[in-house]
Amino acid sequence: MKDVLLRLVTDFLSTIVFLLVYLATGNIILATAIAVAGAVAQVAHARLTGKVLGFMTYASLGLVIVLGCATILTNDPRFVLAKPSIAHFAIGLIMLKRGWMLRYMPPLVAETIPEYVNAAGFAWAGLMFVLGLGTIAVAMTGDIKLWTIYVSVVLVAAKVGAFAIQYVLFRLIVTSRIRAARAVAGT
Repeated sequence: MKDVLLRLVTDFLSTIVFLLVYLATGNIILATAIAVAGAVAQVAHARLTGKVLGFMTYASLGLVIVLGCATILTNDPRFVLAKPSIAHFAIGLIMLKRGWMLRYMPPLVAETIPEYVNAAGFAWAGLMFVLGLGTIAVAMTGDIKLWTIYVSVVLVAAKVGAFAIQYVLFRLIVTSRIRAARAVAGT
């Protein structure tokens, strides 16, 4: 869990830096410039220390630079604020692959209810698209405080809630199927 949280903080470091600098100074240009420089320095540091960086790291860096430059040129934070939506859309596209969730499920779940796991995978893809659209809608308001609440509370709560619902449903369905199989075997 600690590794996952560290990776999330690392992935969103430029956004976090942008937000902190902007909230402290109220200066969009300064916050964006520092966030872009931080993202470039983060990738350079990883390369210099010999870390292998994947496509998504470079894609994220490209987005930070392009959206950061658009923000600086227009003096409009909405470009930077919309960045998390692109990640949600990319993840949603990956989640459209049938069966992607099966490898993350315990064997009992994957073997007992694979059709429900596949359906849940598509539901997760839909959730990512909805959250991405929500991020764009909130970013278009240009309200940094609203965006902060949306990104830090709504996005997280939606994913935690979806996971909890999925867990309960899978548990109920697996238990029901096991009981039904035992009843058939017992007759």
